[in-house]
Amino acid sequence: MLNLVLAMILASQANEPLFVATPLTEPMQFTPGIEGPQCDRDGNIYAVNFEKQQTIGKVSPRGQAEVFVTLPGDSVGNGIVFDPQGRMYVADYTGHNVLRIEMKTRKIEVFAHHDDMNQPNDLAIAPNGTLYASDPNWKESTGQLWKIDTSGQIQKVASDMGTTNGIDVSPDGKTLYVNESAQRNVWTFPIRADGTLGEKRLLKKFPDFGFDGMRCDVDGNLYITRYGKGTVVVLTPDGRELREINVLGKQPSNICFGGPDGRTAYVTEVEHTRLVQFRVDKPGLAWTRWPSAK
Repeated sequence: MLNLVLAMILASQANEPLFVATPLTEPMQFTPGIEGPQCDRDGNIYAVNFEKQQTIGKVSPRGQAEVFVTLPGDSVGNGIVFDPQGRMYVADYTGHNVLRIEMKTRKIEVFAHHDDMNQPNDLAIAPNGTLYASDPNWKESTGQLWKIDTSGQIQKVASDMGTTNGIDVSPDGKTLYVNESAQRNVWTFPIRADGTLGEKRLLKKFPDFGFDGMRCDVDGNLYITRYGKGTVVVLTPDGRELREINVLGKQPSNICFGGPDGRTAYVTEVEHTRLVQFRVDKPGLAWTRWPSAK
């Protein structure tokens, strides 16, 4: 039945225009903390703070939404990624944690914790399962980066940065991309064999508006949400601007890719507290890493 539904969705998308945003969910289903979208292998979209803070919402490709889990204690989620086994990892910015959730049982555990974390914000995952977390200090306009290996061991790999936010790993696993929201910089780091980072290099600096989430497509192009401008800008791996997409609200907070072919982008939008979607020309990188992706 699920395959039939996905086939119908794919057929309906065949003639849709590219890079034109439409709403997926109704306004105000999420709180203003809506963030961290990520898709599972079946095309469901997960985003934090559905109906109330501390939740993770599950949204079908048709836009039906429900609470998936409520995080324990005072934890509040932000960025989300999945590993190849289908386990969910959530940046818990109030608890200074990275949480892990088993999808079938919905069991939640602390996968990594460090007292020196400011407020872990967004997550990226390398092909070998290593996680990277951005960690801004908004009050001081500074930030740092953490590496978390597959056993949960955590190591600071960059410090003395601006407000680190959106983060992703290139398709070949050799480059880490990180943006700084307040400073409006996009940086690249070479990833060493042990997962640590080499010297950073400025990829692109923008003159206005902030940044938030960021994800790669299969060609390594970066889709970056421009908070305050209401767009997603697309950069090539060498920093050239390809296009900018209006996302129907001034405060896009993050982005992911999914759908039956990996070519639907989903954006969490704070002004209207909803998810919007648009079709793209190439699949998102995360979608191709699912074992069932074609």
